[in-house]
Amino acid sequence: MTEHTDRPRTHLLGCVAIVAALAAGGCTSMKDAYPAATEAQQRQAAEENVNTKASANIDTQPTYLRLVEQMQQEGLWFASLAHIDALEQRWGVSPESTRARAEALRHADQAAQSEAAYRRLLGTPLDASGYRGLGLLAGARGDYAEAVRMLKQAVQKTPTDALLLNDLGYASLRAGLIADARLPLMQALQLKPDNPQAQANLAMYLEMTQQHEEARALMDANKIPAATRVIIQNAARQLGVSTPRPSEIPAADVSLASNGSAPLALKASRSSNLFSSGQPARGTP
Repeated sequence: MTEHTDRPRTHLLGCVAIVAALAAGGCTSMKDAYPAATEAQQRQAAEENVNTKASANIDTQPTYLRLVEQMQQEGLWFASLAHIDALEQRWGVSPESTRARAEALRHADQAAQSEAAYRRLLGTPLDASGYRGLGLLAGARGDYAEAVRMLKQAVQKTPTDALLLNDLGYASLRAGLIADARLPLMQALQLKPDNPQAQANLAMYLEMTQQHEEARALMDANKIPAATRVIIQNAARQLGVSTPRPSEIPAADVSLASNGSAPLALKASRSSNLFSSGQPARGTP
């Protein structure tokens, strides 16, 4: 899991509840008393804003595709499906519109329809997106072996995609392929060293392979909050039940950057992936 440009990127099985952990502290103000209503109002305003733009003079397919992409970046998956219908009625079906439809259907919990759309991308210039989407769907239903197979196909086509490598590494961990997870995880974090998902997943890998000092150094270097560290450590313990002995797994070659320009430097390769609400981290949206 041809250039792959999925936006927004969702990671494999539901990101770690790091945001929830960070939000756990602090006081509650009156304006926070009705978070659901506030979120609904913000979502409605965002949708109205995009719909206004969509009603304007859209004279090219790329322009309309950009508007659909903006809607999806704002989480308006259902609304984007209506605009994809309108776009395809006017300009016909394209790999780009099919990818947008597959992503929207996946986020709308329409797994079967989403899978069909991703499969239509295979053999097109966007087949890496198709393989990645199929991998994410497989991971979502708990079939991590299939997720690894699909994501490997995507990586073969877009080998420098850090978020895709992150997904593959996490799927490998969940499939029990701990040693196989090391390379894509380390590559992902080296390609995107500031990515919090990459940092969390490498830390989880290190914890799972009993490299606790290295995991602590990585989390210290990236100022990962205490609540998030607990989530990472708990997830590592949950996934590590069937982990091979540490002597069977190569150590991660991790060193802290000395110049402060990058919070972490990895000498060989690197890891990435996140966790979802109290459950082990997942790959990329």
